[in-house]
Amino acid sequence: MTDHATPTLDLDDFSDLIERPHGGLRRDAEERRARTGLPPESLGRLDELGEWLTAAQGRLPVNPVRQPRLIVFAGDHGVAALDVSARRAGTAHTLVRETLEGTSPAAILAGRLEVPVRVVDMALDCDPSELPADVTRHRVRRSSGRLDIEDSLTEEEAERAFRAGMAVADEEADAGTDLVVLGDLSVGGTTAAGTLIAALCGTDASVVTGRGGGEIDDLAWMRKCAAVRDGLRRARPVLGDQLELLAAVAGADLTAMTGFLLQSAVRRTPVVLDGVVSAACALVAQRVAFRAPDWWVAGHAGAEPAQEKALDRMALDPLLEQRIRIGGGTGALLALPLVQAAAELAARLPVSEDDADAKDGAEDGDGDGGAADSAALDVT
Repeated sequence: MTDHATPTLDLDDFSDLIERPHGGLRRDAEERRARTGLPPESLGRLDELGEWLTAAQGRLPVNPVRQPRLIVFAGDHGVAALDVSARRAGTAHTLVRETLEGTSPAAILAGRLEVPVRVVDMALDCDPSELPADVTRHRVRRSSGRLDIEDSLTEEEAERAFRAGMAVADEEADAGTDLVVLGDLSVGGTTAAGTLIAALCGTDASVVTGRGGGEIDDLAWMRKCAAVRDGLRRARPVLGDQLELLAAVAGADLTAMTGFLLQSAVRRTPVVLDGVVSAACALVAQRVAFRAPDWWVAGHAGAEPAQEKALDRMALDPLLEQRIRIGGGTGALLALPLVQAAAELAARLPVSEDDADAKDGAEDGDGDGGAADSAALDVT
C-alpha cells in the first residue's frame, strides 16, 4: 500500500490491511483496572480511553503518550466563490500563516501542550513560494473545482492527494509519532464536508448545512444549502467508488485526510479527530474499511450538524462538547490532555498482585490483534 510508484490505487486493499486494535489486551486492561481498588466507573471515560490506547499500542500496561503531533491539512475550495463562507474565497493561506507563526488558537494551544505542529498544503490558493517548502511539497493543485457544477479534482489529482495523505501517515509512524491530533484549515471546506456526509448518510442538504467557522448570515446559509444540494446531485451517482466520490466533491485536502486516516490505521497510529471536516473524511474512510474507526476517537462536538450525523454513523462519542466552530485542530487539542491523562492513569495506577499470574501470557490475546502480536508486550 505504501508503494507510491504503483500506477493505480485499489482501496479494497485497506480492508485486508487494517485490523482491529488488540481486543484480547483490551479485556486484560479492563481486568487490570479492576485490580486497582478504585470503584468501577469512578474514572468515567478515562478508563475507556486507557483501554482503547492499550489495544491500539498492543501493550499492557499502556505506554504514556509521549510524542503526539498536530497534523493539519490545508486547502481552498472553489465553491467558496459562491460566498458560502464568512471568509473570502482563496484566503486559507492566511490561516496557515497564523498557524505557522504561532498566533492561531490551535497553534497557541499546541504550544501550551508542547505538541509539534505540521501543516500540509494540498490546494491553497497562493503561490507555493509564499510558504515554506516543507509545507507545500505535497500540493496537488491550486484551489479546487466548484463541487456544485464540476469535479473538485481530476481522477489523477484525487489519487495523488490520497497517496500524499498516505505518505504523511507513513512519515509520522516512521518518526515515532504515537498519537495524531488531526486538523484542517480551509475556506469552503465545511461545504465539501457537508456534501460528503449528506451523500453517505442519505440526508438532505438542509439537514447537514451549518453556519461554518464564521457564523454566516441567513442568505449565505441558503447559498451554502444550494451548493450542498447541487453537490449531492453529483455525488450520489458515484457513491459506490470512494475515490470517485472524493474527486467529485471533496477537494485535495479532504482527499488527503482520508488517505491519511486509512494509512494511519494500517500503521496502527491512533488519531484524535477534530471537527466536521475530519469527521467527513473518517466517514468516507469507514466506507473503505469498516474496521478503521476503531483507531480513532472524536475529540469534540462542534457546532456543525453534519458532524453529529457522521459521528453517530461511526458510533464515535465526542470527548468534549464546547461548540467550537473554528478548525485547525483546536477542539481536538483540547481533548488531548484527557487522552494523555487516561494513558498515565492506566500505566501508573498500582494494582493488586492477586491473580497476577493469571495475566501472564496475555500477549497471546484472542487472535484479533494480528499485527499487535509483533509488538513487545509488558504484561503486569
